[in-house]
Amino acid sequence: MDVFLAMTVFVKVVEGGSMTAAARQCEMSTTMVGNHLKALEQRLGVSLLQRTTRRQNLTEFGVEYYRRCVEVLGLVNDSERMAEQAQTEPSGTLRVTAPPAFGAERLSPMLSDFVQRYPQIKVEVVLSNQTMDLIEHGFDAAIRLGTPESSALIARPLQDYTLTICAAPAYLKRRGTPQSADDLRDHDCLAFAYPAGDDWRAADKLWRLTGPDGVMEVPVSGSMIVNSTPALRQAVLAGMGVSMLPDVLISEDIASGRLVPLLQDYQPPSRTLWLMYPQDRYRLPKVRQFVEQALRAWGK
Repeated sequence: MDVFLAMTVFVKVVEGGSMTAAARQCEMSTTMVGNHLKALEQRLGVSLLQRTTRRQNLTEFGVEYYRRCVEVLGLVNDSERMAEQAQTEPSGTLRVTAPPAFGAERLSPMLSDFVQRYPQIKVEVVLSNQTMDLIEHGFDAAIRLGTPESSALIARPLQDYTLTICAAPAYLKRRGTPQSADDLRDHDCLAFAYPAGDDWRAADKLWRLTGPDGVMEVPVSGSMIVNSTPALRQAVLAGMGVSMLPDVLISEDIASGRLVPLLQDYQPPSRTLWLMYPQDRYRLPKVRQFVEQALRAWGK
């Protein structure tokens, strides 16, 4: 016996005033309506309706049971609507991790638009150069640099993470503007330090550049090595030296003249950028909409 169906039939009989009316609404025969009522009364052990040849009335118990049936069926319908909405309306907490420079300059502005579009979503963002396990740390998605290792994660390519050699006008006024890659040997070249386990490994003393004659390695040295690209940018803005900085971090500085691009015939190394997420998380509307918006913004 389907209790919920029998309860639904009973409610329709009460509200329609007859088994015939209930049969039309439930799209079943009058005999089937009667069978559902009989099975329900047998299950309960009490009568719900007093029937005569012309009319039917609720018993005292039937009045109370009808009220309870309306409440129960209402809760069931509400629960089903909630489940449907969960499949269509993005909501909940979205957890994302990304490299610090990209996260600050690209991800944060995109998320501002994202949460305005989907106000029932809250966002938790962790900016780190370290690769964290998405499943273990409960992330829905990640922006990652470099070729992804083989894993169960879905990896979608984004626009490459590119660098520009640059310096502040004050530095160039003091030290002159390098005209060729070899001129960098005589300049203060500030470098980024990369994480290596629990320690920090200084950036290579050779800058690998691709120029008109192919790839070349230029020996460089300077007065600072730092493990933070925002700190490196501030040092360059202050006129401390020349550096290779991410375009996502300095595009506005170059547009405003605060920094000057150098040696534009020589391209620093670029790195691939990937959007990654667990396959099963994509079924969630919050993750699906984030992935689609990220690909619109930065996809290849």
